[in-house]
Amino acid sequence: MSARNNIFHLDLKEIWNYRDLLFILVRRDILAVYKQTIFGPLWFFIQPLLTALVYMIVFSRLGKFSTGNIPPTLFYLSGLLIWSYFSECIIRTSTFFKDNTAILSKVYFPRIIIPVSLIITNLVRFFIQGFLFLAIYFYYFFQGVSLVPNAYILLFPLLLLMVMAIGFGGGLIISSLTTKYKDLLHLVSFAIQLLMFLSPVIFPLHQLGDSIYANLIKLNPLTGIIEAFRYGCWGSGYFSWALLGYDAACIMVILFIGIVVFNSVEKNFVDSI
Repeated sequence: MSARNNIFHLDLKEIWNYRDLLFILVRRDILAVYKQTIFGPLWFFIQPLLTALVYMIVFSRLGKFSTGNIPPTLFYLSGLLIWSYFSECIIRTSTFFKDNTAILSKVYFPRIIIPVSLIITNLVRFFIQGFLFLAIYFYYFFQGVSLVPNAYILLFPLLLLMVMAIGFGGGLIISSLTTKYKDLLHLVSFAIQLLMFLSPVIFPLHQLGDSIYANLIKLNPLTGIIEAFRYGCWGSGYFSWALLGYDAACIMVILFIGIVVFNSVEKNFVDSI
């Protein structure tokens, strides 16, 4: 069986050979995002900050949920930073067949290039929001808040790679399924929002003890990633190598299934759309 016909195959060399096209697609998507917003790239700062402030009012002030010694704004931003990147990767990748029907049906290039470009494009948003997180982090740090960064922060590149992988794999699965089940697109955003409540974005995992809710949250493959990131940033919270290992295993399965399903569908996608 040739590599091109192998549904288990991801041709990284071919992607590299089309790197100029990849750059063009990333640039196109970034410019499109800027043009579609009144505030341009400033919206990338405004959106997570407003969301964190809403969470602080609803959950910390009204709901009386404690974030421990960590300022609520900083706590929520840390979770939103990772969750927003994941959700954007899933949502934007899930519609790529529908959004690119014209070019995909007329010109040959590795179809996988477009999902890859979306993952990279969302990295720009991620790093912009990362600067916001760092600015607020250092503000509280120099205000004397007990933030103790430690060696676990060195796991950050690995954690980011894991988020990229699950966003990529999950997006491939959904985009492939929507070529046949188009109504699935209407459920994606809602499902992502619902899934966030089964993550530690809002609730500190270590404060939930051994409750059923805590165990459900641990099933989320992003839980160990978010908790490890927070632990590396301020040295408190919940950290578990076993949980990270579970996350990595789940992500590898999701990525593998995504590649298999995508390779199976993309050969006949024009007839399905």
